[in-house]
Amino acid sequence: MRRIFYFLIILLLVACADEDSFSTSSSLKLSFSVDTLKLDTVFSRTPSSTYSFWVYNRNNDGLRLQAVRLKRGNQSGYRVNVDGVYLDNANGSQTSDVEIRRNDSILVFVELTAPEAFREEPTLVEDDLLFDLESGVEQKVALRAWTWDAVKLYSPVITRDSVIDSRVPYIIYGDMKVMEGVKLTIRNTTLYFHDDSGLEVYGSLNTENCLMRGDRLDRMFSYLPYDRVSGQWKGVRFYASSTDNILINTEIRNPENGIVCDSEVVDDTAHLIMMQCVVHNCKGSGVELKHTRALMERCQLTNTLGPCLSISGGEVDIKNCTIGQFYPFSANRGAALFLSNQDSPLRRFACEASIITGYEDDVVLGSQKNDDTPFVYHFSNSLLRTPKVEDAEHYEQIIWESSSDSIQGTKHFATIDEDYLYYDFHLLPQSPAVGLGCY
Repeated sequence: MRRIFYFLIILLLVACADEDSFSTSSSLKLSFSVDTLKLDTVFSRTPSSTYSFWVYNRNNDGLRLQAVRLKRGNQSGYRVNVDGVYLDNANGSQTSDVEIRRNDSILVFVELTAPEAFREEPTLVEDDLLFDLESGVEQKVALRAWTWDAVKLYSPVITRDSVIDSRVPYIIYGDMKVMEGVKLTIRNTTLYFHDDSGLEVYGSLNTENCLMRGDRLDRMFSYLPYDRVSGQWKGVRFYASSTDNILINTEIRNPENGIVCDSEVVDDTAHLIMMQCVVHNCKGSGVELKHTRALMERCQLTNTLGPCLSISGGEVDIKNCTIGQFYPFSANRGAALFLSNQDSPLRRFACEASIITGYEDDVVLGSQKNDDTPFVYHFSNSLLRTPKVEDAEHYEQIIWESSSDSIQGTKHFATIDEDYLYYDFHLLPQSPAVGLGCY
């Protein structure tokens, strides 16, 4: 019995010795889950998300690394954690004496805070993470990212007439406020809003050739950029004192509420004019008008948790607009168009040459008081996804869409990719709505 006991101890020791054996043979090498780690575009002086890759030792002997180091040291802005140990920037951005046992692996994490490049265009930031084996073999994983200089504004308050016209993007932290009696003009510029930031207008806003979106340039998943995820920032709010707002060729995407517009009075002054604008992918309403005089021409309002267009009173005209309710993140989505006179008289709503469609059988809804409060509306030469109504006073030359039509809902449009959340609302040639809408 004692001999058997000693024999088992010897086997255990041999097994442990074999498990802990390390080779210096130059024929043994590491393998990696990626040859090149590609980070998404990041803004300079702004930390990136954390990326990772695996380092495998698929050999029957362990391997020791004399060093893991960044080729450019601490000059590129990359930060690396190797198997729980950060590369020491004070020591040449490297760590030493890393062991990878046979048929084992370690995880490497990489982040980047790139320095300013002082250029208008995105700049490539590259480095190599070098793995120096005890055998003298050197292996590497390339690190690649694009960095973009940006103007950063922290809770900016516009107190005098101002113009922003810049090829360099702006990042807004906190709320950007345009004070009463002041006009802000934004042209040829992209505004990236940080989480819980928005644009509050008490005065006037004029935009042309602008994009407003969240500031996440990375991806939620490999196939899903954050830019396709709703609720990235607050959106644009026009307060009751705000008038003479004109938005031309402006895109607002992935906010909570795209546009909310209040008004103190409905007079001859247009509170909001939108021409060739896009409001897309909102976690709340797309465009919400309260007691407002507004005009929208050739606009796309699409994919919102609340209504794509909500009108509570006022006077509103829409012409050649595409309103599509295909919000992907909830089945409890709102209507494409919602009309109400509950809080304010709906003195006029006119819809001409437009497309109003969506997933549901009826995406044109309303709420009307049972009294003499005005509720005036008229649809002409438009496609409506709603049950047909014999009402010549309110409906003229209407294409009534239903779920039984061969071409309806998503089938009108060039691309409705519900897996990758990519949408192109240009009409297909076979659509009965050709000639209507904004495209």
